[in-house]
Amino acid sequence: MFKKSVEAKSHQRLSGADRKKLRRTLRERFPRGSDLEFDTLLPPKVEITLSKFQNRVLIYCVEGGLPMFFDIDGRGTEIFPTVFALWKVPDLLPSFMLKGGEVSRFVIGGADLMFPGISIPFEGLPSFLSGEPWAIKVPGNPAPIAVGSTTMSSTEAVKAGLRGKALRITHSYRDLLWESIEGRYVPNAGFLEDVVLADPAFWSTRQVSDSCGGIAESSNDVATGEWRTVDVKDIISEPNPASVTQNDNQGNATMLATAGVNDLKVKENLEVDESNVEQHVLSTEDVDAHLDKCLLQALHSTVKDKDLPIPGSTLWPSGIMLDIKKSSHKKLSKWLQAKASSGLISVKEDKYNKEVVLFSVNRNHLDYISFKLEKRHVEKANQALDSAATDSRSQKFLEVAEIYKPSVHVNSVFTAVGADIGQLYSASEASEVVFKYVDKENLVKPTNKSIVILDPTLCDALFKGAIKKGTTYPTEIHKKDLGSTFVSRMQAHHVVTRGNESIVRKGALGAIQIVTERRQGNKKVTKVSGLESFLINAEALASELQKKFACSTSVAELPGKKGHEVLIQGGVIDDVAKHLVEQFGIPKIYIEVLDKTRK
Repeated sequence: MFKKSVEAKSHQRLSGADRKKLRRTLRERFPRGSDLEFDTLLPPKVEITLSKFQNRVLIYCVEGGLPMFFDIDGRGTEIFPTVFALWKVPDLLPSFMLKGGEVSRFVIGGADLMFPGISIPFEGLPSFLSGEPWAIKVPGNPAPIAVGSTTMSSTEAVKAGLRGKALRITHSYRDLLWESIEGRYVPNAGFLEDVVLADPAFWSTRQVSDSCGGIAESSNDVATGEWRTVDVKDIISEPNPASVTQNDNQGNATMLATAGVNDLKVKENLEVDESNVEQHVLSTEDVDAHLDKCLLQALHSTVKDKDLPIPGSTLWPSGIMLDIKKSSHKKLSKWLQAKASSGLISVKEDKYNKEVVLFSVNRNHLDYISFKLEKRHVEKANQALDSAATDSRSQKFLEVAEIYKPSVHVNSVFTAVGADIGQLYSASEASEVVFKYVDKENLVKPTNKSIVILDPTLCDALFKGAIKKGTTYPTEIHKKDLGSTFVSRMQAHHVVTRGNESIVRKGALGAIQIVTERRQGNKKVTKVSGLESFLINAEALASELQKKFACSTSVAELPGKKGHEVLIQGGVIDDVAKHLVEQFGIPKIYIEVLDKTRK
């Protein structure tokens, strides 16, 4: 975004009304931020300057010319914080953690972030939508180095095999916007000149002389694995020790084991806290054995026939740090091809993407049958601790799941495989039923394993009544479409669980309605309805909001409907929505807001 120099065509001071409008826009755009954090970025009694550029970009600066926010299209829909703002409030945006300093060099150089460069946490890829603002961090550094918008949703990313562009970078450390600021403020390090903040070696210094008069310090360059020197005469103040220690421990204690990335490495020169991480010295035979074990674990636990074919790089092993280059195969592709030669799996090289694709699994293979699936064992002390934490926060955490009941369309398929037609199934369980039927009737096309041939029973289950008269019924269907088409022919239900309480209802789950209206005397009132679907007591919520907002509340029955609505004095529509998300764990997709007072 800020790769070319563009001069501002005008500068103006923001009026009081414009300041309030900006605050409202920021609160809607960045719901993670609190009022105190926005006051830190835009102090109430400090002058705010708006700079307009030829390319329609708007930059909001506080007193002294420090840019805090920039608007790409000038309409408020594409507004982002600068790295200066994120250094003051690091958690204003959700962030992706890079795999290492070597990736950060490309990001700072102006390249967009790709999914292979992201360090995926153990619990999996976080949930996000397309077009959301996200920040980028590097291991060992608490300060974000870039901001941008997501190019696809997390669901689309998983379907794409975590390949392609993840984040379109709009602003980064050391671009022209950062370079335009005199002093070049950097968090926890005073003012630096030409020190690469993104380099983790800057944050993991090994030796520093007590004298700063031009003496160099030695540090370990994680990105290149080479020793280098950093002149410390330009450093005015030391980094915050508590902040650095906390982030180093978090980065060092993370054990990400993935054999699905071709260049998986163990950083031998990275300092690790030996009290937190057990080091393993493995021979070539040990590495081969662990790789085989990881593959069998994945084939038993995560790889389903209905998901095939999948890229070989998406296989996810169990928790031990491995280096594929220390195995006898040296490369992931050669290892998978060796497993294919043994008859366990069948693979094929994708010449376009230059990677090996897993096409099928021989579940009758001796290695597969003899393997015993490992389950995670949890200590009783941890179980007791988790139970106590769950009880104390049961009001906040909510589980919503879509389930399905067999209909007259698909009953014949369930009966053919011996499944109970009176039971409720998740989407994945229903898909397993139809694929079990496909295996039983041997309906996979011999010349193309990704195609399923439709027999009369399966064809009626999928398309009877859905095809217009006079239209020819299909004779085959792709595996990737079979599960979703089968589930769409079932009756939708939903189950909502909060703590020990759970309810199952027919149909799709309705959203909570939050509406603000004007009453007599030009007074505003906010109504909240649909709480019963999420196991929220209306009386308890009214009492809670009365104390939180210091206003009068009441509860009334919905006319002509089952349930109650909470009436709150004042226009607190955004605050109520935020409260439901933070205190009751309501997903944002299940909250609908309507402000009838806005013109």
